[in-house]
Amino acid sequence: MFNSLKRAIGGRLAAFLSKDLPGYQRLDTVAIADITMTLEKGDIVLVDGNTRISTAIKYLTQSTWSHACLYVGGKGADSSRLNLLEANLRNGVHLTNLDHYANFNLRICRPVNLSDEETEQLVTFARQRIGHQYDLKNVTDLIRYVIQKPGVPNRYRRSLLGLGSGEPTKAICSTLIAESFQSIDYPILPRRKGDAGSSGEVPLLYKQHFTHFTPRDFDLSPYFRIVKPTIESGFDHHDLAWEASGDGSGSLD
Repeated sequence: MFNSLKRAIGGRLAAFLSKDLPGYQRLDTVAIADITMTLEKGDIVLVDGNTRISTAIKYLTQSTWSHACLYVGGKGADSSRLNLLEANLRNGVHLTNLDHYANFNLRICRPVNLSDEETEQLVTFARQRIGHQYDLKNVTDLIRYVIQKPGVPNRYRRSLLGLGSGEPTKAICSTLIAESFQSIDYPILPRRKGDAGSSGEVPLLYKQHFTHFTPRDFDLSPYFRIVKPTIESGFDHHDLAWEASGDGSGSLD
């Protein structure tokens, strides 16, 4: 009975935190079809969400990115195919399509120098988590800051984000992806152990626990390439057509 009550409360919290907020604006003008043509297996897609939980994550991490997905499809696949692996409040770990995020600001973070075998290991590891539940401990941690929005100095806000229950069958979006990359020893934001050493010496690194990562860490990581679909397709500003009267003073409405 207690577990049933806990699930019921968790479900209500999930519904509350997943509710869209008004006033969201997509600034990115790249067509979702162009994003699809750019994506490669193993890419991370960061999402600027507009739900209550997105607001909380962005506040606590001081970042525009509130959600992360792992692209597990092939290059050039249709945007309606279920090629994005993610974890969310209502569905846990599952597959969705890129069309679901067509109206959001997105960023592609790409790992470099992965072999085909490593990419497959990464994707297989993540796929094996499909069906796992979202970690509701993080929900109860986050809801306090959605409601109260306390005045906390920037350097302490990240520590307010609960690290979850640690149960292997529960996950949140960024920890799921972080654990997948760490399973193939790919760095995100590793710590350096000891002194830097002599010039040319490879530093000894150690991994942070995967529950410590948030969506913005993939953007901040020096080990992921930021991929812009417009630039990848051969952007040249000389080809742009500007309105004759455009002087930069127009309204933003």
